[in-house]
Amino acid sequence: MKTILSTLLVLAIAGGAAAWGGWALYQDFLATPVKLNAEQVVYKVPNGATIRGVAHDLADRGWIRSRFLFTMLAYEHNQQNALKSGEYAIEPGMTPPQVLARLTSGRSIQFPVTIVPGMTFRQALAAVDDAGVFEMELKGLPNDELVKRLGIESEHPEGWLYPDTYLFQRGATDVQILTRAYRRMREVLDEEWGARGGDLAVKTPYEALILASIVEKETGKADERPRIAGVFSRRLEQGMKLQTDPTVIYGLGEDFDGNITRAHLRRETPYNTYVIPALPPTPIALPSREAIHAVLHPAAGDELYFVARGDGSHYFSATLEEHNCAVRHFQLKQPCAELRHEETGGADAPADKPETAAADI
Repeated sequence: MKTILSTLLVLAIAGGAAAWGGWALYQDFLATPVKLNAEQVVYKVPNGATIRGVAHDLADRGWIRSRFLFTMLAYEHNQQNALKSGEYAIEPGMTPPQVLARLTSGRSIQFPVTIVPGMTFRQALAAVDDAGVFEMELKGLPNDELVKRLGIESEHPEGWLYPDTYLFQRGATDVQILTRAYRRMREVLDEEWGARGGDLAVKTPYEALILASIVEKETGKADERPRIAGVFSRRLEQGMKLQTDPTVIYGLGEDFDGNITRAHLRRETPYNTYVIPALPPTPIALPSREAIHAVLHPAAGDELYFVARGDGSHYFSATLEEHNCAVRHFQLKQPCAELRHEETGGADAPADKPETAAADI
């Protein structure tokens, strides 16, 4: 009897020691960081992956010590069916529980697409393509098909993408990305239109989008946008031509070689604001919220002209005489006593064409 009891006691002690040893081994596994040969690696969980398959793969790569213990970890936390497909960043110092948490989080690596204010719709589409990780479905489609595929409530897609940085997983489509940008622009335009000022030259949200695209192309200086919007608004109200080069360039399309000429200013296109006495039919670029806000809250004043000063800013004039003087000063480096002294700093730069030039071209 003593022998049996002694045997049972030995077995109990051995079993307890084994259990303790197994528990200690498991705890050591949980606390041991993954072994990587780089600062960061990308691990892809394919569609339909199982926890056992992933555990085998991680062990075969030498990142973890035990496929069995990794699988046990998943079952312990009821995560055996929680894997999310996608690409995940695995970093040195991560422990098996942290790796499992990442692979089941759904927060896979996302790739950025940056749409810059002033880009055209086609340039934004090219930016998606240039990322090299997205599926392209819109390349080469005509405008009527583009607006249909993106759900744009307009006949032309230009202007309808909100400039921002968008994050998407590899394999997302250009339709998904640009649809999000379109919906965001609709939200921003609706918000800004709802908070617009009174007595505006633009009468609809779309007219605001058109004029905002012109303001966006005319200046990158935030403090100038309301002032430039004020100039264009007053010109529209007074029936004056906008006479802005960016609209001419947009209307030329692929014919523009980087050098605008008097012949270009004479060419009759729907976008040539040296010819048409109104807004062009569509936006000419993708405007920022700031440009839209400026158009809906234009600066008050009597200025009707502006010319580039060569430092990124503009000189504004209320009269044609002062404007022509400013053009000579900033474009030809000729002195002009009529200019306001505090605003005459600057260097050589292409200037906006003076009103008198329109009669000569």
